[in-house]
Amino acid sequence: MLRDQNVVLVESIRRLLRRGATTNLSKIVNKTHAADLSIVFKYMSLGSQRKLFDLIEDIEQKGILFSELEENILLDFVNGMTLDDIVEIMESMPSDDVADFLGKLPQAKADAILEEMHAEGSEEVEDLLRYGDDTAGGIMVPDFISLREDLTAKNAIESMQKEYLDVEMAFYIYVVDENSKLLGVISLRQLVVVKAETPLREFMTTDIFSVRTNTDQEEVAKIVARYDILAVPVVDDNNTLVGIVTVDDVIDIIRLEATEDMLKMAGAGEDFVETQSVLKSTRIRLPWLFASAIGGVLAVFIISHFESSLQKFAYLAAFIPVIMGMGGNIGTQSSTIVVRGLATGRIHAKDLWQVVSKELATGFILGAVYGLFIAVVAQVLFHDSVTSFGFAISVGLAVVCSMSIAALVGSLVPMVFARSNIDPAVATGPFVTTSIDIVSVYLYFVFATKILGL
Repeated sequence: MLRDQNVVLVESIRRLLRRGATTNLSKIVNKTHAADLSIVFKYMSLGSQRKLFDLIEDIEQKGILFSELEENILLDFVNGMTLDDIVEIMESMPSDDVADFLGKLPQAKADAILEEMHAEGSEEVEDLLRYGDDTAGGIMVPDFISLREDLTAKNAIESMQKEYLDVEMAFYIYVVDENSKLLGVISLRQLVVVKAETPLREFMTTDIFSVRTNTDQEEVAKIVARYDILAVPVVDDNNTLVGIVTVDDVIDIIRLEATEDMLKMAGAGEDFVETQSVLKSTRIRLPWLFASAIGGVLAVFIISHFESSLQKFAYLAAFIPVIMGMGGNIGTQSSTIVVRGLATGRIHAKDLWQVVSKELATGFILGAVYGLFIAVVAQVLFHDSVTSFGFAISVGLAVVCSMSIAALVGSLVPMVFARSNIDPAVATGPFVTTSIDIVSVYLYFVFATKILGL
């Protein structure tokens, strides 16, 4: 339904742009959320994008639009803007979004924007830019509510009404000591249900799920998802509270990490195809496809080694695709299950043998079922041959071994990579399927030559 709404919105705006109906266009643009406008921008020329952008009346909506635009569209768009216009929009945006935006710009332009921004805002952004893009420090929001432990509930509410009106995500109140070290956390619900004179220290939760500034963003996302919290506090090495990571950023992280894993598993890099040039896309895919090509060449050598067997029994070649296909499919299934389990925290690298043995057992059972089925098919198709029974046994055994080994390789390799601190996603896709194809073909011909006496 959301996709249909976006299609209608894009077509409506295109029609109004062609007619030059500025008044109606302005109404639609200012009633449409900036996140939806970012979708519209994907289908508009640069000139049309600028017309729509100029019609946005709310400066904060422009800031949200900047945050939602894809990187390649955003960079092309801001190239034609003056420095003052960019700075005006930046000052309406949260510091973490500004830091993300500046991280995408050339260093010289980012420095120029920081120099033009007001001192307080630029200092917050510079602090965020010190941390890695993929760390808790790089994605945290520096605006949060922190109060001293000796304040009462009544004082805390009054303080929030006076000093924290501009806090973007007021999910929790963080309790700190005189040195801003994190002591506890209080939900807004807890604050309003206790007696007014109760000190914060008496009802704060001291069992806090916090992260360090250098914690990987994927680990932060796992914590938020596992414990169902709306924000996680970020502390430095001295346990001083420096920011929070909110659930909206976590959703973006989960989506981004899932996309990166899928692209890596396919051997297509980790960037969206629309952000890659043809040359970059070719360079990324080339080594993976080369590995597949090498695997194919090795399979050719294996088959040619058994050329005499094929000359005697040409129907041996008929079952090569199904044996390779079944092995490749279950190998991909096993690797996908393991990689996603590792990414979501449901599987841990220390559980290597438990996970591998389970997948191996599953692969063997599936192999036995389909091996029997395909062996029966082979027997039925070639029952007139005196060697039909031996041939059917060869095919069945090949399927069992192919699927068992595929499940073993598909689960073992990503687990070993994870234990070695290598992204397990790169161990799947072309790597797994190519290696399994080679093993499957080799085992098939070994069984056939031994059983049929070739």
